[in-house]
Amino acid sequence: QVQFVESGGGLVQAGGSLRLSCAASGILFSIVPMGWYRQAPGQQRELVATISNGGRTTNYADSVKGRFTISKDNAKNTVYLQMNSLKPEDTAVYYCNTKSGTDYWGQGTQVTVSS
Repeated sequence: QVQFVESGGGLVQAGGSLRLSCAASGILFSIVPMGWYRQAPGQQRELVATISNGGRTTNYADSVKGRFTISKDNAKNTVYLQMNSLKPEDTAVYYCNTKSGTDYWGQGTQVTVSS
């Protein structure tokens, strides 16, 4: 069964950093492009970062470009999101999934950035 387990969120002051992790199972992780998504209260879920199956190609939403870095470890079936220079508008629940999305969503990890 497909499963994503996110961790690493928390409360941080503006300008701070967090590193999110997501352990995936039930998919052929090494051949699947992955993505990090976020959903703020009252807003739709948005895709903020993607990474190719081999990890060589990454893409970012304009709102996080230059501040967030996505990476993956195929040996550990884990994808990461390094978030630097955090802003209050980054406050959201963060999820990982395949780049194209599946019907299986984890519980997410809450990121709260205080001003």
